[in-house]
Amino acid sequence: MTLDLGSRGHPAWSDEVGRLNPDKLHVRFEGGAEEPSSPIPRCYTLTHSDRTGDLYLTVGPEHNIPQTRGWYTRLMRDEVLAEWEQTGEGPVLHVHCHVCGGLALGPARMRDAIFKRELPLVLETIRFGDRGLFDRWPDFDRAPIRVHFQASKARYNRVEDWGVPADYRLEP
Repeated sequence: MTLDLGSRGHPAWSDEVGRLNPDKLHVRFEGGAEEPSSPIPRCYTLTHSDRTGDLYLTVGPEHNIPQTRGWYTRLMRDEVLAEWEQTGEGPVLHVHCHVCGGLALGPARMRDAIFKRELPLVLETIRFGDRGLFDRWPDFDRAPIRVHFQASKARYNRVEDWGVPADYRLEP
């Protein structure tokens, strides 16, 4: 997410630090994703506005690449892309964060720390924004989340397990 998204008082967070403010989330469903006959293929594109603190989540059968093409997003490279994969052991949610390589503002160490700090908000956003998927296909709530930190520097290029979507469910 953004280089300052996790700071206290940021509008994307609710009064309880570390929790999503649903009023700042804007979700758009594309390609029949709102009422799918099958949960896969299903992709997420998450961007934000530093100015307003709003979060923009697109859910569809493929990533919304035009959403990531604004000049600021291209400079910051702080968008998050995710997609479901069906494996022999069930569904897996793959989340991709661009840590370094090519044009990206900020040193890799800082960007890596920010992505790790903001991932709970990212995962809450996906879980809340696409809650209909989890209501309709409960097995997806227990699917593993694999976060791919993509970097040209080997020490930052890795995959980590981040629990399951149910861990990021907003409780009323």
